[in-house]
Amino acid sequence: MSIDTLTPYRSATRAGARDGFVHLLRAEWTKFRTVRGWLAGMAAAVLVVVLLGVMYAVGSQSSCDVGPVETACPAPPVGPDGAEVADRFTFLHQPLAGDGSVTARLTSMTGIITYPPPDNDEIVPGLVQWAKAGVIVKESTRQGSAYAAVLLSGEHGVRMQYDFTHDTAGRPGGVSAASPRWLRLTRSGDTLTGYESADGRRWTKVGTADLAGLPATVQVGLFVNSPGDLTVRSNPLGGSISQARFTQATAVFDHVSVRGGASDDASGGSWSQAQVGDNDPLEMTDWERFHNPNGVERSGDTYTLSGTGDMAPVGDGPRVENTLTGIVAGLILVVVVAVLFVTAEYRRGLIRTTLLASPRRGRVLAAKALVIGAATFVCGLVAAGVTVSLATHLLRSTGNHVLPVSSLTQWRVIVGAAALLAVVAVLALGLGALFRRAVAAVAVAIVLVVVPYLLSTASVLPDGVTGWLMRLTPAAGFAITQSIPAYAHVVGHYAPSDGYFPLAPWAGLAVLAGYAALALGLAILALRRRDA
Repeated sequence: MSIDTLTPYRSATRAGARDGFVHLLRAEWTKFRTVRGWLAGMAAAVLVVVLLGVMYAVGSQSSCDVGPVETACPAPPVGPDGAEVADRFTFLHQPLAGDGSVTARLTSMTGIITYPPPDNDEIVPGLVQWAKAGVIVKESTRQGSAYAAVLLSGEHGVRMQYDFTHDTAGRPGGVSAASPRWLRLTRSGDTLTGYESADGRRWTKVGTADLAGLPATVQVGLFVNSPGDLTVRSNPLGGSISQARFTQATAVFDHVSVRGGASDDASGGSWSQAQVGDNDPLEMTDWERFHNPNGVERSGDTYTLSGTGDMAPVGDGPRVENTLTGIVAGLILVVVVAVLFVTAEYRRGLIRTTLLASPRRGRVLAAKALVIGAATFVCGLVAAGVTVSLATHLLRSTGNHVLPVSSLTQWRVIVGAAALLAVVAVLALGLGALFRRAVAAVAVAIVLVVVPYLLSTASVLPDGVTGWLMRLTPAAGFAITQSIPAYAHVVGHYAPSDGYFPLAPWAGLAVLAGYAALALGLAILALRRRDA
């Protein structure tokens, strides 16, 4: 990359006067913008991010088979907060007009797990950890509608959950005929309060939910479901292998009563049965259709419900950040430009002129860092903004349902991607000033940032190793682009290879910023101690 047109800094202040930092910034910006190779490198970084994002979107086609017919996949349900959700369960319900409560005693909760081909007939007893059974108030039987539930889980005791993403813990433990669990949910306007009891007389509050806009008449009753069982094991060739299995839960209730509203039913009559989510044949397995269907059985005042599925946010599918697949390639180009921005002056001997004009050496590197950081941030903002908007549109046009996120989250991904590039540029600049050799500085920057990210997301290392890599190395900064959070009450493979990072978005960026500050600080210290 030619630097023949590099302009040395000449102070605009009179001799002996204090050099202004603004003038120093202007001088560094002049150097940057007068070297066409550096501008071309930044333009190339923008272009590669956009082009690779568009190529990813164009190459992603989605369709579903219904029998012999291939058709567009149905739109998934969306929860009250706009997130894509799973909403599937067996529901024994009746309407409740106005305020009131639903109470039931849970005396048994069992389950089964089946294995996929070739072990399709193997069935083992067992409850998965987030199987659920309890009482529920739901806006309607429509998938994605608002709800609140007090429930017993397979391994995490009593919980109060509402609107798919919220979870509050109650007492731990399981259930048996000798040790039943009483559950109650009361409605007062838009406020739902959950209670639990060991004997039906002394009640303990579990939690409260405010469901704004809840209609006057809601559906209340009993429910049960059981999400798929997920097993993650090490792959002998590297990484991990995930396997999902069909599960079903069965719960036995008695002492069921609904109080308040237009009726006051303590007998458990006037019930309707619904299989929420089973209207979509794509969600049903052959095992469900032909072996043990979900449903409700009544024997006197005892109700036995069997169900599968889950009520939870969905994390599988194309995400906003998937469109930024070119950010690694763009980052490498940014690293090269940032390193050359400082090492070119050493190679041409122009650093002496700069330091003579501005003897305070730390301010010189600070000015360079501000210039390269700001220039990279602007270019990154353009690249990420264009890519996310264009690629998500292309994905939807080819039948893909991009996991919806809030506008604030989408902007955080875009701005975060730009900040990621900018902070890496400052890190690379610090390394360039520290090593004074372009090849060494570029190689170290790539080893610190790019290599850990690629090893972690390519599923070639154990999950435990990748988790620590993405905590302790500058690659932690990639967490700023994660749009879908991990939920403690949802079983999933929460690893970098599946788009989940161990640190929160801003915490990950803070780790990267710490490395950049360290590199720049060491470079300033070294520059002060040695000859130019």
